Amino acid sequence: MKPIKDNLALLTDLYQLTMIQAYFDDGRENDTAAFDYFFRKIPFGGGYVVFAGLSELLENIRNLKFTDSEIIYLKKIGFKSAFLDYLKEFSFKGDVFSFREGNIVFPEEPILSVRGKLIEAQLVESLLLNTLNFNSLIATKAARMRSVAGDKILGDFGLRRSHGLGGIQASKAAIIGGFDSTSNVLAAQLFDLKPVGTMAHSYIQSYSDELTAFRKYAESQPDNCTLLVDTYDTIKSGVPNAIKVAKELEAAGKKLKGIRLDSGDLISLAKQSRKMLNENGLDYVKIVASNQLDEYMIEKIIKEDAPIDIFGVGTNLVTGQPDAALDGVYKLSVVNDEPSLKLSESEEKITLPGLKQVFRFTDSNGMYAGDAIGLETEDKIDNVFEHHKGNKIFNTEDLSISKSLQKVIENGNIIIKPYSPEDSKIIIKENLKKLPEKYKKLKNVETYPVGISKNLLEELNSLKKKFE
Repeated sequence: MKPIKDNLALLTDLYQLTMIQAYFDDGRENDTAAFDYFFRKIPFGGGYVVFAGLSELLENIRNLKFTDSEIIYLKKIGFKSAFLDYLKEFSFKGDVFSFREGNIVFPEEPILSVRGKLIEAQLVESLLLNTLNFNSLIATKAARMRSVAGDKILGDFGLRRSHGLGGIQASKAAIIGGFDSTSNVLAAQLFDLKPVGTMAHSYIQSYSDELTAFRKYAESQPDNCTLLVDTYDTIKSGVPNAIKVAKELEAAGKKLKGIRLDSGDLISLAKQSRKMLNENGLDYVKIVASNQLDEYMIEKIIKEDAPIDIFGVGTNLVTGQPDAALDGVYKLSVVNDEPSLKLSESEEKITLPGLKQVFRFTDSNGMYAGDAIGLETEDKIDNVFEHHKGNKIFNTEDLSISKSLQKVIENGNIIIKPYSPEDSKIIIKENLKKLPEKYKKLKNVETYPVGISKNLLEELNSLKKKFE
């Protein structure tokens, strides 16, 4: 998988660089640390998040270096020569532990852990947050749409409404979340996705009449012709003209691929269009619908049996509406082999110390029953406790246990097999089959149980007392 840019050393916040220069100036270049990546709130009022962006992140971390152009710029803005000499030789040599991309994840649990030199672990923070927060947000939105769309085709049409080059990542994340294709040609090239497209209203308007426009497009694209039928009047003009062109294609030994509805009452128009197509022996022609679709509109369309075969989703997908960001954070948990935590007057912002593992429990039917955050040294957990108050959440008797964090980078080298967005899409599909329905609903969703082990609770309370 090709990275969007070969080197992203300066895709960071300035304070990352000023902090690591301060560490360097203080002789701390060999200090070690561990940082955890996690989020606190599930977006969209949902019950889970799809973890996405890992493949891209690992490639960018591996390629992280400071070339002459970066060094010249950093010198220009005031960084010291000795520190710049250090950066010239920099490469990431740490370890990374992570959930598998495509796994479903929940609030508070460390999804990824970076371990190594303090300087290198600090340096990757902004890049990591930028990559994982956005990719996971969009993949989650896509998974919600897939959950209601069933086996209907979902296409990403969002490039023109995306936030700059974020549209490239959005297209990839959409595939991970369950989409089938994208209109974004660069994303399709970079990540080996299926590119799709129809036509714009401007193409039709550029001709003297709609039928001529349809005919000329069909002549140019006889094997991949989908006609946009709502430029003038969908039922009186668009669909009848599409039927004429479809018949002309049949006479030439070709078939019209589809018609696209992009405005109006999509449910009513789809039903009328389907009836007209079928009456003319065109039952094979697909109906594509677009225009401000989201998971709720798709669910409504499905429930009302509208004969729409393909959904083209744009704005609400690639901008993560109505939640524009995932609130993922990156917090220090170990310094020089000593556990560390961040205290706060807001109880929910107190972090968990030490090197940790996330344990996932499944019941006798293979369904997910809850997660526990424990110390990395633990193998067995009997009871799971609330993070903030220490109340017992659930007992693990009769539940199977598995470890979620696996090493993915060792000494700076990626040690897992590369996987594509299609690979990760399979993983999320398998994950969601194991998640009970009460955690997957679009509305009135229940909260999946996540807590901490007794040993981690004791470690947390011990450190709290130390700083009281």
